[in-house]
Amino acid sequence: MCPANAMKVLSGMMVLALATPAAGQEAAPPAQPVEVPQATVAQPPSQDWRLVAPENLLIIDTTRGRILVELAPAIAPLHVERIRLLSGIGFYDGLAWHRVIDWFMAQTGDPLGTGEGQSAYPDLPGEFTFRRGPDMDFAPVAAPMGALLGFVGSLPVQTQPAELMSRTSDGKVHGWAVYCPGVAGMARDENPDTANSQFFLMRQAYPSLDKRYTVWGRVIAGLDVVRALKTGEEPSGMVPGEPDRMLRVRVASDLPVESRPAARVLDAGSPIFATTIASVRLHRGADFSICDLELPVQVSDPAFR
Repeated sequence: MCPANAMKVLSGMMVLALATPAAGQEAAPPAQPVEVPQATVAQPPSQDWRLVAPENLLIIDTTRGRILVELAPAIAPLHVERIRLLSGIGFYDGLAWHRVIDWFMAQTGDPLGTGEGQSAYPDLPGEFTFRRGPDMDFAPVAAPMGALLGFVGSLPVQTQPAELMSRTSDGKVHGWAVYCPGVAGMARDENPDTANSQFFLMRQAYPSLDKRYTVWGRVIAGLDVVRALKTGEEPSGMVPGEPDRMLRVRVASDLPVESRPAARVLDAGSPIFATTIASVRLHRGADFSICDLELPVQVSDPAFR
């Protein structure tokens, strides 16, 4: 790859621009995660839980443990198709988490381990936003300044209100995923249509990435594993020595039924989750963010029985 494509990143240059202070200024300390009390979810009714479809459950086994990601085909169908394809042929097996930045993200999917590699398949066009129609399963949680914040599956999104659907030619409104902790994004070069095989999982919220990098899913179990991955050296984030690795990556539907994990996520539109939303909003006040909300998950995993 040519030098301009040397980092298949959230581009390394962009990260530096965001993270490096101007000359003569002191760097601000990284934002600390806010501890927000979540309302207790005590055995909600069975109808309040949503079973993640096996074809949308990505299993990433790493040297630090297992990560489960719910894919979001309604948001980024081309990128989800690519993740399924590469996982199914074992492309990701053994690849390093080559670039890991604390308070930011963990990046992988490069067969060279240098930030310069990719699969042999064609690059993908960016899917930075989506169109939300009345048939899309969307659970609103807040309405700041005429917009809507809510969930599509387990994915936090911002979208225009439904009232505008009647005024658009396709009967849909604009929306995009929000880069909260656990959100899965696709790495690319400066050209917006160069995503291929490298991806990253967010260790913390990073709203500067919204609408700039394709979101294709979210970690629903194993965020602690993502945050435990060996971090790299500043400022590039490239991991020296022996990095952590992905041991095996598969979509659950590609595995025998008896060896598949199963995940149920609390429905974001359920009455009991509304209690959690109210509690968090009361605690956070004007600082409330959709990234303060965590959807409870139940995992049944044969690997740990």
